[in-house]
Amino acid sequence: MTHLLTLEGQLRLVGAALIAMGALHIVLPRFIGWPSDLAGTTLLTRQVSYVHLFFIALTCVLLGLLPLLLARDLLAGGRLGTALLAGQTLFWGTRWLFEFTVFSPKLWRGDWLRTAAHVALSVLWTWVTAVFTCALVTMLRR
Repeated sequence: MTHLLTLEGQLRLVGAALIAMGALHIVLPRFIGWPSDLAGTTLLTRQVSYVHLFFIALTCVLLGLLPLLLARDLLAGGRLGTALLAGQTLFWGTRWLFEFTVFSPKLWRGDWLRTAAHVALSVLWTWVTAVFTCALVTMLRR
């Protein structure tokens, strides 16, 4: 259990969480009402929306596999591991920032389920970004 509290353990947990987030995209369209929302749009808009959703899911899974399977390698030092950690930090840090600057509070205020989702995602992106940031700083100090 204590190994989960190490930086390597946290990287592995973050990886698993990102893979789960990717898998969640399978049901996300129905959960947020995309079929009815997109029904009135053009075929191109519907298809682009679903294709982008697929690639977001795939990106989450692939970016999650790196720390899940290669946490030790990422923390071993070297240019590639540091570059991958820097990329993950920038990517997920930007996602964290968007949670607070792009999504309007009008989307979740007054709706307990959407408010809970906003809080959960805020915590998730804060944790993910913090773990990658800690790993990156650790590598840069070596």
